[in-house]
Amino acid sequence: MSTKRFFLSLLLAASCTASFAQTTTPSATAEAPDALVKRLATEITDAVKADKGLAAGDAAKVANLIDTKIIPFVNFQRMTASSVGPAWRSATPEQQKRLQEEFKTLLIRTYAGAVKEIKDQAVVVKPLRLAADDTTVIVRSEVRGKGDPIQLDYRVGKVTDASGSTTWKIYDINVLSVWLVETYRGQFAQEVNANGIDGLIKSLAEKNKSIKK
Repeated sequence: MSTKRFFLSLLLAASCTASFAQTTTPSATAEAPDALVKRLATEITDAVKADKGLAAGDAAKVANLIDTKIIPFVNFQRMTASSVGPAWRSATPEQQKRLQEEFKTLLIRTYAGAVKEIKDQAVVVKPLRLAADDTTVIVRSEVRGKGDPIQLDYRVGKVTDASGSTTWKIYDINVLSVWLVETYRGQFAQEVNANGIDGLIKSLAEKNKSIKK
């Protein structure tokens, strides 16, 4: 699955009809995962309706929208570590930082032109059973429009910051039975085996430069 499809999937869940989402009651410490999707839907929809540039797929505006509205609810450290696999543990703190930065940039830049593909689809979020002690859940949904429904599932994990505040953040996504992390893990493993962690960082940086051009 391409990075473009990944962020298109994220935005579909956040920008299509929010009234379809069935939410659970948030706990005192964290907004429930399906409630999070519904809230993002309202914010993104309002932003796109208010800005013709976003609706037309203006790359700079879309990148800014993603960075401000979606990225705060994606656990990029966990996503990057899972995508890199065992090699992540042997990477230095600086290498881990660079990997996370380049991976995030790659996903945002690859996606920037995809928002204009969103038309009249609706996302149906399926009921979620959330236990008090759950730290990871899968939020299941379907994208409905013309043609067959598209399966769209999220792996969401609970994150506690230094102040003790708890939030839910997306760290993997599944479209039509293909999980993003598994796809990248295979690609990244090949690069690491051939050229090491620094080789993977260099490869991601070069891809980002070519996309920017």
